[in-house]
Amino acid sequence: MDYKKSLKFYVLERFLRYVVIDTQSDPASETYPSSKKQMDLGKLLVNELLEIGVADAHLDEFGYVYATIPANTTKQDVPVICFCSHMDTSPDCSGLNVKPIVHKNYQGEDLILPDDESQILKMSEHPDLKNQIGNDIVTASGTTLLGADNKAGVAEIMDACYHLINHPEIKHGSIRILFTPDEEIGRGVDKVDIKKLGAYAGYTIDGESAGNMENETFSADGAKLIINGLSSHPGFAKGKMESAIKIAGRIVAKLPFELSPEGTELKQGFVHPVNIAGHVEQATVDFIIRDFEEDKLKQHADVIRGITEDVLKNYPNSTYELQVKPQYRNMKNKLDEHPQIVEYGMEAIRRSGMDAKLCSIRGGTDGSRLSFMGLPCPNIFAGEHAFHGKQEWVSVQDMQKAVKTILNLCEIWEERA
Repeated sequence: MDYKKSLKFYVLERFLRYVVIDTQSDPASETYPSSKKQMDLGKLLVNELLEIGVADAHLDEFGYVYATIPANTTKQDVPVICFCSHMDTSPDCSGLNVKPIVHKNYQGEDLILPDDESQILKMSEHPDLKNQIGNDIVTASGTTLLGADNKAGVAEIMDACYHLINHPEIKHGSIRILFTPDEEIGRGVDKVDIKKLGAYAGYTIDGESAGNMENETFSADGAKLIINGLSSHPGFAKGKMESAIKIAGRIVAKLPFELSPEGTELKQGFVHPVNIAGHVEQATVDFIIRDFEEDKLKQHADVIRGITEDVLKNYPNSTYELQVKPQYRNMKNKLDEHPQIVEYGMEAIRRSGMDAKLCSIRGGTDGSRLSFMGLPCPNIFAGEHAFHGKQEWVSVQDMQKAVKTILNLCEIWEERA
């Protein structure tokens, strides 16, 4: 496709505009979106889409951006496909006052972030930097995350929209665009309107290394352990008090290392306590439970239950309750029913000049849940690395490759129709 060699990319400029907008989601909030500031980016994206000619772009009351690139092919049977990225950033690290820095022509040196010189990107700690010699690396300044997760994906989809509108030689069917809030806190598709999308297949642009495509995620449950202890005046507590806080601490301390995030890798699942709260009389421990095999989720919950019952043998007047709720499931179960969705994605990556690599992700994406809502949705690389932390980075050239991959996907679906 010769015209792609002459495309002028604006993905960096878009990315630099987006990352300075604070869109951190809030897990403690019950509103949709969880933080109103996410709407600030949504409004900007809608305005930019309208300016480039995407006439139906709009932001709904829940913070979702919807838009349509109309088909420009004479074929009548091209399936509608959707590209999706999320606008929020992780609550794990501040996204306020992000100062992006472009390190041009990277040559393998340590990248010292100026606002906190203890934050140093080293090739030994960030292996994919070995593939970036000569490229331009974008980081934050050392006191915040960058927001490449997932504003790199947002910028890439936006740049692809620009090219689809301005290059009619790229033949494609109807393309739906979806930008979501609150993905980082597990609510990214709670209020999405699947009927409005009306798409046959989707692709989240929210992955890591260039060339990677993920067709498999964890299956996930959330669990809340409620410990009911026995309170007593601390001056007269001997033989009476059974502190729910201390019971919770003993339970967490007994969790096996080999079932922890820091003790597992590849396709090994884990049980992870993420929050402890309470007082003497009652305490709660929130867990996330993850595994690629759905059947193992119950086994992992039984580990929590077994440890709790063992600890409570020493606290005869205390009780517990373990509440387990599904969060999302392995999208591979649905993608295997539509193999061409992944096949076309891999072909699009190869057409963009990369070796395509099919991967599993030790996490979830909006696509995990979308796949079970009727929109099978694998995850394509966005180029983001070291997400949720101050050393987050992305390569400009990898973002450009992601734009090409999106354009190639649009063409492949049209060609194969």
